[in-house]
Amino acid sequence: MNPVDLDEIRRVHEEADCLCDATEVDAALHRLASDITARLHDRNPLIYAVMNGGLVLAGRLLPRLPFPLELSYLHATRYGHALQGNLLDWRVRPTQDLRERTVLVLDDILDEGHTLAAIIDYLKAEGAREVVSAVLVHKTHERKAYPGMRADFTGLDVADRFLFGSGMDYKGYWRNAAGIYALKGH
Repeated sequence: MNPVDLDEIRRVHEEADCLCDATEVDAALHRLASDITARLHDRNPLIYAVMNGGLVLAGRLLPRLPFPLELSYLHATRYGHALQGNLLDWRVRPTQDLRERTVLVLDDILDEGHTLAAIIDYLKAEGAREVVSAVLVHKTHERKAYPGMRADFTGLDVADRFLFGSGMDYKGYWRNAAGIYALKGH
């Protein structure tokens, strides 16, 4: 295992292009909360934060939701580059009874969307009445799991670059950056 080069980690942040500053992210969180509240305020939703990036979104978004909800988390990654969206490596599976529940899945970013699509399919197969998704960032490109794929709730549309900050990471770092940054040259 190679040791982390903290000078590189710091330099990446210093040289990065800020695509959305903290004020823009905060405004996006406000819009997300308003939209989610309008749709789910009376549905007793079960909210799943997708680890690890969804943790930051959940921590910043949930205090803005003024209605009763349950919170849990799940952790799943796709097997390699498989094309089937339901081939997941579950690190932590959902543990709550999903039957007849409205479920909201929170994640930091919708890039290609294969993992998010597979998580949603799994939750539906486990009996959830309704599964909706919210992401802070929708990466704009045409390589989605299926044509036109979008989350039900989206905070910001951002360029197709290597992003970090606001839950997204660079080599495990900078999830804590308040804005959304693009790696210089990527």
